[in-house]
Amino acid sequence: MHYRTLGRTGIKVSPYCLGAMMFGAIGNPDHDDSVRIIHRALDAGINFVDTADAYSRGESEEIVGKALKGGRRDNVVLATKAHLPMGDDPNQRGNSRRWLVRALENSLRRLGTDHVDLFQIHRPDPDTDVEETLSALTDLVRAGKVRAVGTSSFPASDIVEAQWVAERRGLTRFRTEQPTYSILNRGIEREVLPVCERYGMGTLVYSPLAGGLLTGRYRKDGQPDTHRSAFGFKHLTDEHRLDTVEQLVRLAEKAGLPLTHLAMAFAITHPGVTSAIIGPRTMAHLDDLLAGAETVLSDEILDEIDELVPPGTDVGTLDMAYAPPAVQRTALRRRALEERTAA
Repeated sequence: MHYRTLGRTGIKVSPYCLGAMMFGAIGNPDHDDSVRIIHRALDAGINFVDTADAYSRGESEEIVGKALKGGRRDNVVLATKAHLPMGDDPNQRGNSRRWLVRALENSLRRLGTDHVDLFQIHRPDPDTDVEETLSALTDLVRAGKVRAVGTSSFPASDIVEAQWVAERRGLTRFRTEQPTYSILNRGIEREVLPVCERYGMGTLVYSPLAGGLLTGRYRKDGQPDTHRSAFGFKHLTDEHRLDTVEQLVRLAEKAGLPLTHLAMAFAITHPGVTSAIIGPRTMAHLDDLLAGAETVLSDEILDEIDELVPPGTDVGTLDMAYAPPAVQRTALRRRALEERTAA
């Protein structure tokens, strides 16, 4: 395994990051099996593990904590996240100091450790001043509970604003970003990746297999994978995306590669990408991905991918992708009816 530096933190991480979202109730509820999968990944040279408090409401963190007992913790770059709801209380979510301090304490308890190497803000929070968030994170870093802080799904403009605020206020700055990135979703190539490179931020990209579409288990006329289909994801049945998948299947066959290996190799080829997150639910899923860890794509193959999905473009929308309030809230993109009538 060839290790890369996570931004300018000096921390060395593997190009594959083990994502723990599938460990727990929403994926693999068997704790012992999940622990075996984690150990297999670590034995293969992966030293980067990413989880979040919201994954199966803390169960994922508990499983990761079990897997890292017995001396393995010191050799792992451990990342977790906070922001998403962890209860019915309206203050058990978001990016406020009140919640982040409590959320981290809960995560540390579940993970069975006294610190995390990377604490990430899972989503932007328009209701919280970024200075409030950075101030709280700075105190957590100074307390020794966090080594570095990062973001997830932040638009480029939010990343730049946070960097400016950190510089002007003398606060800890975000060192990483976790955006979605795959052959089918290349939008971050336009602004997010260049901005991260400009500020020396590492990136750990999620859904490099496009939410399951680039596994080969979803074909235009095939039987869908029952596990992911049960979640009702629209991106799995998007005709445009499925048409592109068929073209990519043919390209992978031409290159003599499984589709998963083509997709993962593409994700870690971009110079702005530090690691790509893999989220195996079974040992077979992990073994397939590990078998392609040394795959390198030729310029000819990358050129053909560019022809199918031009750089900086998306083929449809990934259901899990972040949509900012300006897009989600009708009131923010339509003038009031009285204004329209008066005009």
